Amino acid sequence: MEINKHYFDTVIIGSGLAGLRASIECVKHGTVAVLSKLYPTRSHSTAAQGGIGAALGNEEPDNPEWHTYDTVKGSDFLGDQDAIEIMCYDAIPTIIELEHMGVPFSRTPEGKIAQRRFGGHTRDFGAAPVRRACYSADRTGHAVLFALYEQGQLNGVRFFQEFQVLDIVIENNAVQGIITMNIKNGSIHVFESKALIIASGGFGKIFKVTSNAYASTGECLSMLFKQGYPLEDMEFFQFHPTGLYGLGILITEGARGEGGILINGNGERFMERYAPTIKDLAPRDMVSRAILTEIREGRGIDGKDYVYLDLRHVDKKILEERLPEITTFCKIYMGIDPSKAPIPVVPTAHYAMGGIPTDVDGRVLKDVEGSVIEGLYAAGECACVSVHGANRLGCNSLLDTVVFGRRAGKSAISIIKSAKKNRVKKERIQNIIDCISMIKNSNGQENVASIKQDLQKNMMDKCSVFRKEEDLKELLDEINNIKERYKEISITDRSNTFNTELLDAVELGHMITLSEVIVSCALQRTESRGAHSREDYPKRDDENWLKHTFAFQTEKGISFKYKPVKITRFQPQERKY
Repeated sequence: MEINKHYFDTVIIGSGLAGLRASIECVKHGTVAVLSKLYPTRSHSTAAQGGIGAALGNEEPDNPEWHTYDTVKGSDFLGDQDAIEIMCYDAIPTIIELEHMGVPFSRTPEGKIAQRRFGGHTRDFGAAPVRRACYSADRTGHAVLFALYEQGQLNGVRFFQEFQVLDIVIENNAVQGIITMNIKNGSIHVFESKALIIASGGFGKIFKVTSNAYASTGECLSMLFKQGYPLEDMEFFQFHPTGLYGLGILITEGARGEGGILINGNGERFMERYAPTIKDLAPRDMVSRAILTEIREGRGIDGKDYVYLDLRHVDKKILEERLPEITTFCKIYMGIDPSKAPIPVVPTAHYAMGGIPTDVDGRVLKDVEGSVIEGLYAAGECACVSVHGANRLGCNSLLDTVVFGRRAGKSAISIIKSAKKNRVKKERIQNIIDCISMIKNSNGQENVASIKQDLQKNMMDKCSVFRKEEDLKELLDEINNIKERYKEISITDRSNTFNTELLDAVELGHMITLSEVIVSCALQRTESRGAHSREDYPKRDDENWLKHTFAFQTEKGISFKYKPVKITRFQPQERKY
């Protein structure tokens, strides 16, 4: 098979906000390639609806110190406070910079960037909700991504769309490059580089009901894990409270920020019981648990497994101007006009707080002591810096991508200037070609789609919002069975052109790996904290578990090490809202 070789000073995996923002920094100092298995403007960052957090104070008094406190508290005190402080104080210049790059933010009557309320964001250290989310109607991610993509093109970034990453090559503690497949024709392409930035996004497709796109399968995390590098805090996976019932399509938290309320089958505004101060604008983990508790206790709508998000009392002009996308979604997918009827919602798998461990400059860590892999960086949802801890606040995700994407890009510049050119060995390339050939020519009896459906259903049933030891142990046994079934897969499409069945098979292997890591981490953390809710251990245990989990693959299975949480100012306290 012909091997196509490319050389760039920096290679970036992923064309979402983190990858694009990093590319704009790196291209100032050398050649840059951005690879995506999608067309860049279809990256999942476009799905972000409600806003990006920054204490601008445009509509009411605000302070980055309050933003820092809210993020620490929202993380259930597992977030590293040095990183959180960097993010929240960088937020203000970051928004202004994005505005100068051409992001069309919604405006106040005075022409300032408009801001809305979002869950967990408060003034005066929790006294009341505050307008902190900068937004572009309910298409904020879309607006920011298109602006950054245009900036990348203008500055000479090279884009390689529809390329699937097959391997990340690290030799002698230094990144050498990546091995990829051109989806269009099945050809193998090797990208060698001095610096590699992983910005590949999340992996919500391991769950049956998710707001994530089909491309969110997490293979880059799995590739590093299989080489013996750690993944951090993988037990923490956020379920967004308001996904369209039966579909998982996201209804932005901005809908509640504009006045929407959650009601149960008795017509009650039930969040008053769970968070009496900020009610429907409590952090996502609390709202998700509240919704499922209402359903479990028989207060779902007509006894069914969903509740209502009610926007009927919100001015129709606000729905049209500030929430046009979700209004359209409801009409298309549910046949509902939100101005006339409530929306059926239920929690949907949404966001990974854990991922590839990094420092505040995006450098990938290989151990709990903080040693780094030379030339390797990560940013965005695939990374764990950790600013989100056990639970991410809404509108901090876009902020994370652009703040730490920028920092990773700036950090990579030193490697670009000093490192020698790297090379990927022929033997490594041949191993990947052999693996692909093995899948294409397999004659097993198992179907990829069937295995994936079983994995997603089991993860949803036994490792979602609520967890317990019995279920997690059963799930590990089921995953081990799925691993054996995966060895017997076969595919019917053996062509080279747009062979999506082959790519599904490759992605499934990585999804199985990540599922095992998540379940193993969830089993060993015997407490409830943030999005990790153990019914058999319902209390938070700061004495034993105020620490980050590092999971490693070994010959004997998954092993764990731990790293202290960085606490600079805000001591752990009871989480009341």
